Amino acid sequence: MLDDLKLIHERDSQDALGVAQKEPEQLGHDYGDSSTNWPDKQFTNIVFAGMGGSGLAGLIASSWPGFSVPFELVREYSVPNYVSDKTLFIASSYSGNTEETLSAVAEARTKNAYIVVIASGGKLADLAREQGYPLMLLPGGLQPRYAVFYNLKAVLTATDKLGVTSGKAAEIAQYQQFLSTATESWLATVPTVKNLAKQIAQECAGKSVVIYSGPKLFPAAYKWKISFNENAKQVAWCNQFPEFNHNEFLGWTKQPINKPYTVIDIRSSLDHPQIKKRFVVTSKLLSGLRPEPIVVEAVGENLVEQLLWSIALGDFVSIYTALLSGLNPTPVELIEKLKIELQ
Repeated sequence: MLDDLKLIHERDSQDALGVAQKEPEQLGHDYGDSSTNWPDKQFTNIVFAGMGGSGLAGLIASSWPGFSVPFELVREYSVPNYVSDKTLFIASSYSGNTEETLSAVAEARTKNAYIVVIASGGKLADLAREQGYPLMLLPGGLQPRYAVFYNLKAVLTATDKLGVTSGKAAEIAQYQQFLSTATESWLATVPTVKNLAKQIAQECAGKSVVIYSGPKLFPAAYKWKISFNENAKQVAWCNQFPEFNHNEFLGWTKQPINKPYTVIDIRSSLDHPQIKKRFVVTSKLLSGLRPEPIVVEAVGENLVEQLLWSIALGDFVSIYTALLSGLNPTPVELIEKLKIELQ
């Protein structure tokens, strides 16, 4: 079915595959001089507020490039008690109307945090303009989960300007060609026999998908979870080693007896040696007790390449999984209904 281009076009009527193919271009987006209000200031911590796809850039940045000051990702209405005038507070909402993020920003303002806004419009962008906050204006017209690399580039542009990072926005732009070349092998025109994304999707259709990784690639594992939830409309979860071995590991041993799951291990050559060993030993000890994992060896010479490659692959896999189930990957009607009910 996944080699039937006519059927793919019919089911993917909003061209999610086309959007995924163009995602590498987001790494080269130039935000220009988005604000002149970049102070020479020392921050003692960074707080990143964002939900769903809008929060992913913060999770990625915590792995690469990482920060020299404490960093916390906030996915709720409130902010940590330690937020102060020495806090860099990054508020990310693709729509600009995410109620949790708007609430967190309001609280951060009362604590005199230095606020940077990332949005494509909405109330958050309006607030930034009214208050003179630096505004990293995202291109519009996408689902938030498809704008992760725009968001990441915006984060790095802001942190570079504020001296929290140095040259990272320019550095990540250099990986655009690497990622474009990688995605070419996952396009719809590439037959299943040569297409890793299609092959993995065939193992995921109609099942709950469980994704595991080490700490370095956990942002990618979490993105796979989101993509399966929103693209394929399937229950999925993720976890990371070594925490997995201290609890969830035992959960595979008894119940439920019938396990309608697909397990995916995203492994990195950069993982700690004990993380690599844990993957192997875990598979041995759980043999026959859970589905044999699909092992995805992240491609790339460094962490940023492996993160980008793994995230992009997950987008294609989840879109193909949706198509196998006869679903349009793009709409998220139930989330939109929930937002209306909460008003």
